[in-house]
Amino acid sequence: MAAVWTNWSGGLQCRPTATVRPLDDSGVSGVVRRAAERGQAVRPVGAGHSFSALAVTDGVHVDLSAFRGVTAIGARSGRPTVRVRAGTTLGELHSELATRDLALEAPLELAAPTVGGALAVGMHGSGAALGSLSAAVVGLRLVDGKGRLRDVAPADLDAARTSLGALGVVLEAELAVVPAGRVRVTRAPRPVDEVLDDGFWDAHPVAEAAVFPSAPTALTRWADPLLAHDPDDDTEDAAEADEARERSLGVTVAGATGRTALGGAVVVERALPRLVPRFNRAVSRLARTVSATGPMYRVLSSPPAVRFEQTEWALPRAALAAGARELLAALADDGLEVGLPVRLRVGAPESGWLHPAHDRATGWVAVRVPRGTDHAPVLERAWRVLRDHGGRPHWASRSDWTVEDTARAYPRLPDFRRVRDDYDPERVFATPELAEVLGD
Repeated sequence: MAAVWTNWSGGLQCRPTATVRPLDDSGVSGVVRRAAERGQAVRPVGAGHSFSALAVTDGVHVDLSAFRGVTAIGARSGRPTVRVRAGTTLGELHSELATRDLALEAPLELAAPTVGGALAVGMHGSGAALGSLSAAVVGLRLVDGKGRLRDVAPADLDAARTSLGALGVVLEAELAVVPAGRVRVTRAPRPVDEVLDDGFWDAHPVAEAAVFPSAPTALTRWADPLLAHDPDDDTEDAAEADEARERSLGVTVAGATGRTALGGAVVVERALPRLVPRFNRAVSRLARTVSATGPMYRVLSSPPAVRFEQTEWALPRAALAAGARELLAALADDGLEVGLPVRLRVGAPESGWLHPAHDRATGWVAVRVPRGTDHAPVLERAWRVLRDHGGRPHWASRSDWTVEDTARAYPRLPDFRRVRDDYDPERVFATPELAEVLGD
């Protein structure tokens, strides 16, 4: 038996039969074939940043940490593309792209997740016209349930770009990218009602907000591009100095709230939960406007200040304001103390058949509960509210979603099942979680 596997939050554990680290494509094919012969499930694992149980299995874990790096630069329809191996972390991808004066169109703030993991669950940033990392996919190579190396056919790409790992072990992705640029990122407090108005989300290419249930002020963050030779553009050294100064004050520009404030909120929630609303209002009231310039991937980088459990839901964009208001009121009225702010983001419609933003402009609502506190009442309340506003849960987050829910919410589920039957007819990549949300 392999060692116990634990996800990033510490809320999920399993003991797989084995954890293998293949060194090349044929090694992955061999792992899948042998597991299939033995009747064992196979699941690739990355950084473990998902809060859902997609990787939980007593079968075989496949560690793709040997599959790293950008392997080729190309172009499709006049747009630059890169081929990147699935075990590459997002931080590594950002850095490698930067050396080539390229960048992802949609910024992703976490560095630790792998490309394969981020694609499997549809990891996203925040921008009204921006899609997820999955939306950038123009090609995929994977090992299917029979151990065959396959380039995903164009007709199957919308099934595979956000597949929950149900079609195979992704080895390499070809992603559309854009020329690198610099942005000014600003963080500032704003009235909650002003933030929930559509004007805020559409005013900037990148925009997000964090709101405590008991506070009238939201903590917002947005990014705007800087033109070449912009007089307001600091040098990179100056941006680094600004960031260092902000870190010394405990309010990094990269975070939706200051890291010191977040840590303080968690301490208060654990020790004196009745004081959480007062503390949260103070954090929102004392927040100040700060900004920094630099490459988008650097100034938007936001490593979590604390570990937490999370549920995130994709609402129709038109339902974001009403859904967020009802959720914030419900948490406050029920006396459910939240030591971390509710996070609000937006995104463009997605073509991926199982992406939570499939075929609709989306408002994202994430509820986070610090590790070590009772998360169940808060998350379950959020599920009830956000479901009623047409929400679909993010596949990487906790939810009570069932296959019946998936069938109602995703009109292309029958098409996905047809592709799944082709790529994994024996369900080598199945897990209890996949059976719960996709069926057998």
